[in-house]
Amino acid sequence: MQSTKSVRVAERFNIGGNERFALIAGPCAIESESMTMMVAEYLKKTCEELGLHLVFKSSYDKANRSSIHSPRGVGIEKGLAILQKVKEELNIPIVTDVHETWQCAPVGDVVDMIQIPAFLSRQTDLLVAAAKTGKVINVKKGQFMAPWDMKNVINKLEEAGNEKILLCERGSSFGYNNLIVDMTGLVVMRSYGYPVVFDATHSVQKPGGKGPSTGGNREMVPPLMRAALAVGVDSIFIEVHPDPDHAFSDGPNQLRMDDVRDILQKAIEIDTIIKRQ
Repeated sequence: MQSTKSVRVAERFNIGGNERFALIAGPCAIESESMTMMVAEYLKKTCEELGLHLVFKSSYDKANRSSIHSPRGVGIEKGLAILQKVKEELNIPIVTDVHETWQCAPVGDVVDMIQIPAFLSRQTDLLVAAAKTGKVINVKKGQFMAPWDMKNVINKLEEAGNEKILLCERGSSFGYNNLIVDMTGLVVMRSYGYPVVFDATHSVQKPGGKGPSTGGNREMVPPLMRAALAVGVDSIFIEVHPDPDHAFSDGPNQLRMDDVRDILQKAIEIDTIIKRQ
């Protein structure tokens, strides 16, 4: 399998370079400090036991909800304070997403990685503002974009002076309210030399599939994850919740916290076989 550049995270570990996949994981939205800390503690313990590097992810604001009445999160000020607590008390790197250019600087002061949402992956000003923070940038490929379109995203970030880039696959629009994953796209994106992340939980979304909210099929997360690892990726992204059926957002495609360890154990076995080749 072709090796990629190694992207350093928080001066602690690398993503890419043919190393074991790193895990990016956490609840979709920050719903409360207590729930966020509980999931972070579980993921840290699990990853330490399994020998996985962890970047904890959760969003302070879900700005692209289907309905204007859907809960969006706790907001940037409170959300960043909670993420700062996770980072300091549990000593793990943090990633969260940004939606507007002005958010990049305050978010960059707290996190180790900035995520660009799929819907915004072509927004030049947002990409440039994120790049200028100097943080690792994880860009989700838009559902409407071809894998080779991500070369333009890379060029924008490089021109802004940042080569700490991750490219993230999260499914492509396939008719109405449905996504499909083209596994060949992982190979195409990886050929550009930067590490590739597979977002296993968002890839099983059914956007707007429940009318005022998004549907999904979490049962399909493990097989898609295994398929992506068999093709070859550098990181796995999953959203994890203690009670996903009552989550603020993305409940149908978030993994139940109690199921995560077993899923990751099987994922490691596949990744080990592929990375040895």
